[in-house]
Amino acid sequence: MDCQIVYLKVGTMKPLPKHPSAGAWIVAASLVERWLRGRERVDDLIDLVGKETGVKASAGEPSAGVGRDRARCQHLLFGVVRHFSRLEEAVAALVPRSPRPRLRAVLLLAGFELLDVTEGDAAKIVHHAVEQAKALLSPAEVRLVNAVLRKLAMSSVLKAGVPAADAAPEALARHFSHPEWLVRRWLAQFGAAATRRLLEWNQMPAPVHARWRPAPGGGEAPPAWLQAGAREGFFMVPSGHWPEVEQLLAAGRLYLQDPATMVAAGLLDISAGETVLDLCAAPGGKSLLVADILAERSRSSGNPAAQGRVVAVELPEPSRIERLKANLAKAEATDVALVQADVLQLSPHLLKEHGLPSSYAAVLLDAPCSNTGVMRHRADVKWRLRDTDIAKHAAQQVALLSAAARFAAPGGRIVYSTCSLEAEENEGVVESFLRNCRGRFALEESRLVRPWEAGCDGAGAFRLRRQQ
Repeated sequence: MDCQIVYLKVGTMKPLPKHPSAGAWIVAASLVERWLRGRERVDDLIDLVGKETGVKASAGEPSAGVGRDRARCQHLLFGVVRHFSRLEEAVAALVPRSPRPRLRAVLLLAGFELLDVTEGDAAKIVHHAVEQAKALLSPAEVRLVNAVLRKLAMSSVLKAGVPAADAAPEALARHFSHPEWLVRRWLAQFGAAATRRLLEWNQMPAPVHARWRPAPGGGEAPPAWLQAGAREGFFMVPSGHWPEVEQLLAAGRLYLQDPATMVAAGLLDISAGETVLDLCAAPGGKSLLVADILAERSRSSGNPAAQGRVVAVELPEPSRIERLKANLAKAEATDVALVQADVLQLSPHLLKEHGLPSSYAAVLLDAPCSNTGVMRHRADVKWRLRDTDIAKHAAQQVALLSAAARFAAPGGRIVYSTCSLEAEENEGVVESFLRNCRGRFALEESRLVRPWEAGCDGAGAFRLRRQQ
């Protein structure tokens, strides 16, 4: 594999604090505390959980390996973030002054566990949380936790029923723990029934999806315990198989990826031997998927020389480049070049100077977006997003698509894609681009994926053909 790479040092996140007998619940409380303090991305936080954090079973928790403890930490952290505003409201009604982040984290974590439980289970949850709090808080704070949680177990906010189908936007936002401006936006765009299904979808824990990557020779069947997913080659990973998953990930046979990623790659309509330009390539999941498709096309063609190549372009930011490099290194049967550059400043001449093609028959632009189609997996997105962000993303996306047009060969195609549900970032961007390009490109095909209908992440993808 021929990668054009400048090696950069990657900044690392601070490790999690270690507590004596730190089990999954205590580590999850530390993760919630960190999220409350700095709004670190939950994906980055959960990546800290592993052998180096000292996670192990503690009193009252089942004895299990790191994989099971990691899953438990993720369930608790994502659950708090997913239901954050509802939990905050319930706790605030019982604690007049906002407690320090660690105490607040304990209350929110126990509050999440108290959602939708019976009275008998609630008592067990309160007792367990109080016992775990003893390793994190002062005796006075532990007494406060005990008093507050006993009342929280009966909170009308937590026990409130699901709003009626025609409920007001503020009622939907309150119950389903979404920003009200976003609920109003979706109601206007999708209508009441679809918005309700989307909110319910976002509040459900996301399954783990994986793509099967057979060995370069082909013919290797996926293990029987993998469950068929929404698209061919994608599977759901059932619980209890994490040791096997880790082995398959290390061997390169599995890659954790949602089936929605196939929408853009499929629309690109890749042929054997092509060189594909992938712009905004990090973290590299779609780049690797394109490389695997090229390898499969080469095998199917019976022409070993039709190997194909991926040219991946990404901003020279250390964390993005390191993860992209790690993913591209898995492309065992396809040549890959990595270019560190700003797409808006990159020129065909610069690529040619580095021995790469200046124009391409296939260009993929998976643009940065609001991520409103992946909120089930990225539970913190809704709390980072602001109502002005959609227009900002759309303006940037038009600029990126215009830049991508410089690299399309005559008759070549560009696939523009997002993981957004917003028309402003999908159809609106494409319409604006087509107006600006004055007939040089035409829209050939588009696909919009709504998660509550497709059973996978949301996405938009558009194939644009450069006219001769």
